[in-house]
Amino acid sequence: MNTAAHLLADAPAQLLPARELMAFTLASHIILVPLGVALPFITLVMHYRGLRKDDPVALLLARRWSAVMAVQFAIGIVTGTVLSLEFGLLWPGMMGRWGDVFGLGFGVEAWAFFLEAILIAIYLYGWRRLKPRTHFWLGVPMPFVALMGAFGIIAANSWMNTPQGFTLDASGKPVNVNVQQAIFTPMFGPQYWHFAVAMFLTAGYVVAGVYAVGWLRGRRDRYHRLGFTVPFTVAAILTPVQFVLGDNIARQIYHKQPVKFAAAELVWETDTHVPEYLFGRLQEDGTIKGGLKIPQLDSILAGFSPDTQVTGLTSVPASDRPTATQATIAHWAFDIMALVGSVLILLALWYAWCWFRHRDLPRSRWFFRCASLAGVASVITVECGWITTEVGRQPWIVYENMRVSEAVTPTAASSLWTMFGLVVAVYVLVFGAFLAVVLKMRTRWRLADAGSARALAEGPEADTPYGPRPEPAVGGPGPRRAPGSEL
Repeated sequence: MNTAAHLLADAPAQLLPARELMAFTLASHIILVPLGVALPFITLVMHYRGLRKDDPVALLLARRWSAVMAVQFAIGIVTGTVLSLEFGLLWPGMMGRWGDVFGLGFGVEAWAFFLEAILIAIYLYGWRRLKPRTHFWLGVPMPFVALMGAFGIIAANSWMNTPQGFTLDASGKPVNVNVQQAIFTPMFGPQYWHFAVAMFLTAGYVVAGVYAVGWLRGRRDRYHRLGFTVPFTVAAILTPVQFVLGDNIARQIYHKQPVKFAAAELVWETDTHVPEYLFGRLQEDGTIKGGLKIPQLDSILAGFSPDTQVTGLTSVPASDRPTATQATIAHWAFDIMALVGSVLILLALWYAWCWFRHRDLPRSRWFFRCASLAGVASVITVECGWITTEVGRQPWIVYENMRVSEAVTPTAASSLWTMFGLVVAVYVLVFGAFLAVVLKMRTRWRLADAGSARALAEGPEADTPYGPRPEPAVGGPGPRRAPGSEL
């Protein structure tokens, strides 16, 4: 029997469905996170532009984005609540033993969640009801509260990767908890800034991608131009920053979690002059099939010298490291993330070159084709980042202190599989409803733009968020709805 089969045979039957359920809900929730964290900031940037330049197009975009922000937040309530419940239901061993050490992070996230809900409600209510600048300044705290929520989640996750801030008594229970140390672990800074910038970058590309599609379909008005330019500029500025942060966190993992680094880079034996493999599959005997081998590059990337020693997977027993399959999954996720990041840098440079040289958007349709896909690609990199983080840490749920198998619920595997099926069905309905609502809002906005007499003459910027609404065109739609009713 090979090593992977032996480890699988020793695992509790309920471990596989518990992990699959957690992976599915986390992967689903994280699709919404970039918009939840960064869309308030992008909306406020557009809002500020509208106020500073007295630009009705920018104000209209900001108001419409705030409506999408509200719908996304409502869906995030569902997926986030499910995740919170699963920590206790699926992993009672971890929460029971370690909750007092790292639980403050979840507490911070919960407070940020409720505060963000209040701020979003005030911001939505303020359109047409508050003075423009008062309304804007009431919305300014939203991005900071969103970042505070991310602070709590990353604090908890970074503690799971590099646990500290406690001592163990004779029975193995944590005592003498130091909350400050438990929050600010060695991996907290690199993880937090890498994650935060990823959220802003991804949200920028996702929002810009919507208007890139419109541009490709011939909608070349100022509404689509501005809707593309502002979020894409935010993303383009942050793309090279994220590349540097990504390189930094990889090097921090090399120093603080060497076995995870070995898994992500498919390093079997501890050695110097270690080659870099682009993709490829690790075998149980340590050989690598497929992929592109670049001699010495892994040592150079880790320590800026081919003489840098890189710790291999065999430096620890097989039971304390990811299996060959898990290492391959982490490696592919890491390589996809790096590859997409490199392509996005080229796209950002293309945009910057055209802007600084001509003060205009690139004219090539290929640019807008790439820009329309950048949002999806960015979401994929976010998923890959979490896969690398979580799969590369296996078999530990609390690194070097508790295994995943020790934390899993005693609930029967059949019950967990049933729960998994129900959750999948519910999530299909929830995300289907989200898509239907967003598409319905898009259709309503287009009808509103087409039905206004001023819109017909001047474009969609006629329906401004402040002041009286324009009268509908003769023979057009009926009276406008009350302020905020489009939500």
